[in-house]
Amino acid sequence: MASFLSDNEDLQFYLGEGVDWASLAEVTEYGWRTKDGFKDAAEAHDFYREVAAAMGELVATELAPRAAAFDREDPHLVDGEAVEGPAMRAAFAALRAADLHRLCLPRELGGLNAPLLLYFLGGEMIARADVSAMTHFSFHGGMAMALLAYSIREGTTELDAAGARIEKTRFAGPIEELASGAAWGCMDITEPDAGSDMGALRTRAEQDPEGHWFLTGQKIFITSGHGKYHFVIARTEEAKDPLDPFAGLGGLSMFLVKAYDDLPDGTRRRYVALERVEEKLGHHGSVTASLLFERAPAELIGRRGEGFQYMLVLMNNARLGVGFESIGLGEAAYRMARAYADERRSMGKPIARHEMIADWLDEMRTDVQALRALAVTAACHEELGQKLAIFERFTTLASDADKARIARELPRHRALARRYTPLLKYLAAEKAVEIARRNLQIHGGVGYTRDYGAEKLVRDALVLPIYEGTSQIQALMAMKDTLLGILKRPQAFVQKIADARWRSVSARDPLDRRVARVQALSLSAQQFLLTRTAAGKLRCITAEPFLRWPRAARAPWDPRRDFALAMLHAERLTGILAHEAIAEILLEQARRHPARRELCLRFLERAELRVKALHEEITTSGARILASLAPNADAEAAAE
Repeated sequence: MASFLSDNEDLQFYLGEGVDWASLAEVTEYGWRTKDGFKDAAEAHDFYREVAAAMGELVATELAPRAAAFDREDPHLVDGEAVEGPAMRAAFAALRAADLHRLCLPRELGGLNAPLLLYFLGGEMIARADVSAMTHFSFHGGMAMALLAYSIREGTTELDAAGARIEKTRFAGPIEELASGAAWGCMDITEPDAGSDMGALRTRAEQDPEGHWFLTGQKIFITSGHGKYHFVIARTEEAKDPLDPFAGLGGLSMFLVKAYDDLPDGTRRRYVALERVEEKLGHHGSVTASLLFERAPAELIGRRGEGFQYMLVLMNNARLGVGFESIGLGEAAYRMARAYADERRSMGKPIARHEMIADWLDEMRTDVQALRALAVTAACHEELGQKLAIFERFTTLASDADKARIARELPRHRALARRYTPLLKYLAAEKAVEIARRNLQIHGGVGYTRDYGAEKLVRDALVLPIYEGTSQIQALMAMKDTLLGILKRPQAFVQKIADARWRSVSARDPLDRRVARVQALSLSAQQFLLTRTAAGKLRCITAEPFLRWPRAARAPWDPRRDFALAMLHAERLTGILAHEAIAEILLEQARRHPARRELCLRFLERAELRVKALHEEITTSGARILASLAPNADAEAAAE
C-alpha cells in the first residue's frame, strides 16, 4: 500500500532512533503515573510508530489523490456560510473516522495521549499531500489542545494527583466537539491596518454590569474562519499615556467566542458574521475568511491584559507547524522534480544527469532533510518545555528528584525552543518557495501549465513566508534575542568566540572543525553588529551631560532606536543563525549515528559558502541605506 512514511527514509529515522522518544513518552505519561497508560518507553514507542504508519498510508491514499480537486474546488459563500468542496469534505471524513483529531489529547478526554511531535510529523505528511488540508487539520486537534493548555495556565483544570488524571477542565465541551471532528476552531488576530503591529488592534471587548463580555470589530485573513470556536484577541483597556501598563500590547486580552449554534430545527444562529471568503493565489482548499463581530458574546481567557502572552502559546506552536508544513511542501516539490527529471530526456540522457539539474536536485534534497532536523529538534524542546512546566505546576506529582530535574532542564528546553523556532519558521518558509520554484523550472514549459502540479506548489508556497508571523518578523525576533543575549552575558560570548576558533583548527573530527568555522563566522557577524550598535549608542550618550554618562550607558536598549544596522541585516543574520543551528544539530546526529555523516557533509558543502556570503554582506554593506534613512537625509537631499 502507498505510504508517505515508508517511502521516506529520513522521516523514518526520526520515527526510530533519531528522537528521544523515551523522554517524550515519560513527560506525556506524567512520569509513568497514568493509570491507563503505557508500561514503559518501548511500548509507547511501538504505539507511536504504529500511528505514524497508519497516518502515512491514510494520507497517501485518501488525501494525496484528491489534492488537485482541493485546488479546483474553491470554498465559497452561500447564504452567509462557507461551503467547502466535496473532495475536502471526503478527505476530512476519512481523518475524522481515523480519530486523528484526538491524537494528542489525554485519555480521560477521549484522546490517544500521543506526543505533539507525532502530530507535527503527521502534519508534514499531510502537507506533502496538500498544504490547505494540513492547515485545516491543525484547527481541530490543535485547537482542542490549546483550550486545554489555556485552562491549565489559568488554573481552571483540576488534576487527580494520585491517578495522574484530569478530573475537570473548563472547556471540556468544546474540546470534545473539536476532537470528534464535529467542529473546528481558529485564531482571530489580524485586522485591517493591523497585521504585524498588534498594538494597533482595534476590536473592542466590553463587559456589562453582570460581568458578561461582548466583542465588536472586524477580523480578516482568518484561516478556517468558518469554524465554530474562535480565539480572539481584543482590546479591553484604554491607556492614558504610553507608559501605562495597559498601553499597546498590554491592553489586549484573549477571548473564546462561539461563532454560532446549530438549532434543533436544523437552522443556524450566528453570533459572528462571515462577511467574505477570500479568493487566494494558493491554498484553495482552505477557507480564509473576513469576520464581523457585533457585540458577539465572549468568554475571557485568563486575566485582562494577558492576551498577548496567551497568543504566544498559540503562535509558538503555529510557527512550528508552518515549519513542518514548509518541509512537507518542499518534500513534494523535490519528489516531483526528481521523478520528472529522471524520465525527461534531453540531449541523449535524462535531464537528471545534466550537471546543473543534478546540482539543483541535490541541493533541494539536502535542504529538506536539513530543515527536518531543525524542525524535529525545535519541536522536541518546545514539547519538553511545555510538559515539564505542566508537571511543575502540579507539583504533588513530582518527587524531589523530579523537581530537581525540572529546575535543571526546563530553562534549557525553553531557551532552545525560543532560539530554534524563529529560525525554523524563517528558513523553512523561504526554502519552500525556492524549492517549489526550482521544481517548476525543472519541468520547463509544462511546469507552467496545470497538468503536472508544479505551478500549484509555487502558488501554495508563497504564503508560507507571510502567515503566522512574516519572515521579517522572525528575523527581527532572532536578531533581538541574539544581540540582547550577548549584552546580558558578554563574558560567555567572548568564551564562545575563543572556543569556536580553537575547535576550527584543533578538533580531531574534520566535521567538527567545519562546524566550528561556521560558528566562528556566525559569532564574528554578531560581534560586528553589536560593536557597531554599541558605537552608535555611545555617540548618543555623548550628547548627554557628562555626569549622566554612566546612567545612560546602563539604560535599557531599545531595538527600534539602537539597532538600526542590525535591523537592516536581520534577515542575513537569521540566515547565518539558522545554518549554524542546523550544522550543530547534524554534527550531533553524526556523532550518535555514523550513517548521518553523509547528510552533515552534504549540508556543510552548502552552508559554509552561504554563511561566508552572508557574513560578507553584513560586514561590508548597509551604510548607504542607513544614511538615506537618517532623520536629516531628506532635508540634505533637498538642499543639494
